[in-house]
Amino acid sequence: MAPEANARETRHRPAEGLGLLYDATLCVGCKACVAACKEANENPPEFSTEDHLWDTPLDTSGYTFNLIKMYRNGTMETKDAEVNGYSFMKTSCMHCADPSCVSACPVSAMSKDPVTGVVGYDPEACVGCRYCVVACPFGIPKYQYDSPTGKIGKCELCRHRYKDGHYSACAEVCPTGATLYGKTADLLVEAKRRIALAPGSVTTYPRGKLGGPDQSYEAPVGNYLQHVYGETEYGGTQVLKLSAVNFAKVGMPDLKPEAAAARSETIQHTLYGGLIMPFAVLGAMTYVAKRNVHHEDDAPEQAPGKEGS
Repeated sequence: MAPEANARETRHRPAEGLGLLYDATLCVGCKACVAACKEANENPPEFSTEDHLWDTPLDTSGYTFNLIKMYRNGTMETKDAEVNGYSFMKTSCMHCADPSCVSACPVSAMSKDPVTGVVGYDPEACVGCRYCVVACPFGIPKYQYDSPTGKIGKCELCRHRYKDGHYSACAEVCPTGATLYGKTADLLVEAKRRIALAPGSVTTYPRGKLGGPDQSYEAPVGNYLQHVYGETEYGGTQVLKLSAVNFAKVGMPDLKPEAAAARSETIQHTLYGGLIMPFAVLGAMTYVAKRNVHHEDDAPEQAPGKEGS
């Protein structure tokens, strides 16, 4: 008899986990981060206009791992205002503390580094099932439909650049520090420092890498929502976000503190561990097959005088 499928505890962020802090009030929508991401990952441009002059993706895809989207309302007179204003929001992998993509992957092509917490992807292990695509609550892993080997594309926090002394390209090139790289624990402290400041006051904003070379500058404080997105959502994420506009309006899903992986993984492992699901499916297929097979001996007798010609 298979054990009862009880939800496990939601996993937490690694103590030394790496991530990003995106501050929408500092973002100017220049999309330097989008171009840098494309270059760092050697991804081709994607076009949404007829002239094909510029890389103009409308959403993340198997070849666009990072995108800046825009919120618009009314006259768009004031930046970071919900009414008659506009704002920006970064869309990329959130590197969840308890990622559903890792939990759903049957071949461990998706994995979470136990030290950095980076959710990485191994194309050599991938079988193209796309379970990760369906499982992610942020809609991040995307399938490269033109790939003959069936490949997934997503942000991996530029982990391939660490050996050369670099870090996430989006944070490296951001001119205003709207995207900041560092340890998530330190980024959370920085995020809470900002939202505690009085709107309109002047503070120092770091740029590039938190704890790296000083590239800071002074600027007025925005009218922040008193919420750090990613601190608790879905069990916590290693990418944190600040905004002056409601997170739902700028495209971020409203998620509970518990990660779905805590329950779904247990159910999945219980079913497959006890071979309940494979046997159930095989039994159902056998039953259907038998119902649709008619042997010659089962053929109905013909009425007298109705011989076939």
